Amino acid sequence: VQLQASGGGPVQPGGSLRLSCAAPGIIFSLYTMSWYRQAPGKQRELVATIARDGTTGYLDSVKGRFTISRDNAKNTVLLQMNSLKTEDTAVYYCNAWATISGQDYWGQGTQVTVSS
Repeated sequence: VQLQASGGGPVQPGGSLRLSCAAPGIIFSLYTMSWYRQAPGKQRELVATIARDGTTGYLDSVKGRFTISRDNAKNTVLLQMNSLKTEDTAVYYCNAWATISGQDYWGQGTQVTVSS
């Protein structure tokens, strides 16, 4: 299963982007969906997560700026990113994790570059 992430690109500080991740071929409602990011020279970090019941969690540095949501009917998870900062520059990856079976799938990554 290959998750399909999209929506990245260049943006100026203070701008917005919306990332989308499609997850075909899985029973989407059984998975916790997350967005991770990895900046050059840094470890991958968890940015936002949304559980099966819709409970969300965020990295402290993005709280109040990013919003994760899911559409179980469309097998899609979104990450709305507002008030972007240069330090948000990274490759963003979506992840699907089945909490019961432990199955774990990743997308190919989408580059977000915040620069003036």
